[in-house]
Amino acid sequence: MNTKTAIIDENNRKQVIEEAAAVIREGGIVAFPTETVYGLGADAMNEEAVKKIFIAKGRPQDNPLIIHIADKEDLKKYAVDVPEIAQKIADKFWPGPLTIILKKNKCIPYVTSANLETVGIRFPSNTIAQDLIRESNTTIAAPSANISGRPSPTDVERCVEDLDGKVDYIIGGEHSEVGVESTIIDCSVNPSCILRPGGITLEQLREIDERIYIDPAILKKMPANIKPKAPGMKYRHYAPNAKVIIVQGNLQKTIDKINELMVNYIVEGKKVGLMVTEETKDSYNCENIICMGKRSDLSTVAHNLFEALRSFDDKGVDVILAEAVEEKGVGVAVMNRLKKSAGYNIVKA
Repeated sequence: MNTKTAIIDENNRKQVIEEAAAVIREGGIVAFPTETVYGLGADAMNEEAVKKIFIAKGRPQDNPLIIHIADKEDLKKYAVDVPEIAQKIADKFWPGPLTIILKKNKCIPYVTSANLETVGIRFPSNTIAQDLIRESNTTIAAPSANISGRPSPTDVERCVEDLDGKVDYIIGGEHSEVGVESTIIDCSVNPSCILRPGGITLEQLREIDERIYIDPAILKKMPANIKPKAPGMKYRHYAPNAKVIIVQGNLQKTIDKINELMVNYIVEGKKVGLMVTEETKDSYNCENIICMGKRSDLSTVAHNLFEALRSFDDKGVDVILAEAVEEKGVGVAVMNRLKKSAGYNIVKA
């Protein structure tokens, strides 16, 4: 397959959007930027087009897709029995990095919802994504634009790296602002339940309903025989080629343990990479060290997380030692992604 890649600028924006939307309408697949990560989109109402997403990504068929809209009113077009809490959440956080799971309208094909009676719906804030959805005149099903299991792409270069020759069109825009996939909240149950943490935090959602909670299943490894209700719940995700080990504990003990492990792996002949934070980076002497961001502002860590993981593949490291961060606010999303990238391989400091 010949993939066309177009980087949007002020002169070609209309043409690129029109070309990419034509691909969507004709049953093709398009990678495009959103504020969370880059997405790989197809017409959610076209079963054959949706199947192409699974093929291009190598994605398991039981992993449901999120559909993307560009008009808040479309929530009731694609979902039924929309509860008041879902409408309140949409009014407060849309457009933005939040997906709402609801009972699906029968017009949504089962291949899109992975044979579930529910569907995740999102209204992205990225204006390129919005324009593409509107011009396509449909809802766009879109997981992250990467090979399944790999760290999600936050810039166009990583999309090309994974998908060139596997998709019809790649739209290049700015680096994704949030850096991790959307928060997913299940409003088909009462009380509503977070199935994937993201840029919209539990604390923010509890301002609407204090009963909202995080599903305990996402904080641990999900059994193989369980059918996931949302993307990212079941399978190993976000994994670079290197082995990832998370070190968790008191900050000074974490530093000491990482230095100890680093030396041990180097003695074994392994090439080691460190994922650390601004506050601790001077505590290590390592050739391959990447600062994820600030502990005092974990949104910076979320923003840089996936690119840091991918950068270690560029460096050809064998082992990545990563500092844990506090599981509060967006730190819950950071640690969720780190744990999945590490296959829940955590060392206590």
